[in-house]
Amino acid sequence: MAPPARPEPTAKTIAKEARFGAAFLRRHGLRLLLLFIGLLLPLWGFAELVEELREGEPFVFDEPIQVFVHDLATAGFDRVFLLFSALGYQWGVVPFDIALVVILAITRRAREGLFAGLALGGSALLNLMTKQLFARERPSLWESIAPETSFSFPSGHAMGSMTLAWVWVLLAWRTPWRWPVVIAMLLFTVIVGLSRVYLGVHYPSDILAGWTAASVWAVGCFFLVFRHDRHPWDASGWAVAGRDP
Repeated sequence: MAPPARPEPTAKTIAKEARFGAAFLRRHGLRLLLLFIGLLLPLWGFAELVEELREGEPFVFDEPIQVFVHDLATAGFDRVFLLFSALGYQWGVVPFDIALVVILAITRRAREGLFAGLALGGSALLNLMTKQLFARERPSLWESIAPETSFSFPSGHAMGSMTLAWVWVLLAWRTPWRWPVVIAMLLFTVIVGLSRVYLGVHYPSDILAGWTAASVWAVGCFFLVFRHDRHPWDASGWAVAGRDP
């Protein structure tokens, strides 16, 4: 039996960790900077929205956008936006979320399934909690053809569709499907958000807050699960310095 390995001296351990940290910063410094900026700006925007909402101040852009969108109303648009509103939640996003996590689990894509489950489930929980926290009433500029009874801020449809979009985009980023997925998810998310304003059940600020919160949450979950050099679909069991991060 081999003798147990002697622990490295403290100074050597510190030096080794310092070299590893320096190498990591050289390799991923730009990525870390982009992540910082990408999280800072949405968080700042969301904080500004929250502060104004708490103070009871109106969002100057809400009513003009609502009136503009409502003036476009036709029977054809009614059908289109009712469809996308349904697909953006109970008939599309929710069952698709569940199916995605289950499929990733049964195909043994544990890390991908963990990311999807955390991002999608956490987003839904975050939305429920923030709705109760801010308790913003629904818009009342006109009678909606698809009325809602829950609170308005932030939009659950916007959060759900944006979170699902980020999950797909981040999982597909290193595959040939990257740009088709980006384009499809961008269009889907925008149309779902627009449908909620068109139907008169959300303020535009509800949609922006939902997109912001979902983006911060989903991207944060991704870098938590796939930290360092680990990437989705990587079957190599990657580890940093011989250790699984």
